[in-house]
Amino acid sequence: MNTPFYSRGLRFECTGCSRCCRHEPGYVFLSDNDLSRLCAAVELSRAEFLEKYCRSVNIHGFSRLSLREKDNYDCIFWKDGGCSVYESRPLQCRTYPFWEPFLSSREDWEAMSGECPGVNRGRLYSQREIDRLLEARRSEALLSGDDA
Repeated sequence: MNTPFYSRGLRFECTGCSRCCRHEPGYVFLSDNDLSRLCAAVELSRAEFLEKYCRSVNIHGFSRLSLREKDNYDCIFWKDGGCSVYESRPLQCRTYPFWEPFLSSREDWEAMSGECPGVNRGRLYSQREIDRLLEARRSEALLSGDDA
């Protein structure tokens, strides 16, 4: 097995810039665990939450459940300078920027520094921590858009 380029760890520190949450279209895909946490955070039933905050999107022939966006492409939960459900945010958000596409090579990780000012600064995440974040993403099944 090849040793990943991040075998000595990677530095990351969220700067609170909110670039990952705002201004550009995107998707925040949800798992059942995400949905349960978010429903509890906003004190809505599953049906109410799905109606108010979710949409179905088709990606590469698959239907997935995603959070809605505001008209300006901000995340539906971005308010007053930050995430209004931060403690209950989806796994996708909690694991950013430690996603497979950004960890496939040193070049892909370095390219992220142009998008995210927290890349290559702050605390050092060990290979073990990064691998755990990747495994969490792989193991938590995303909900179908048919659930919306």
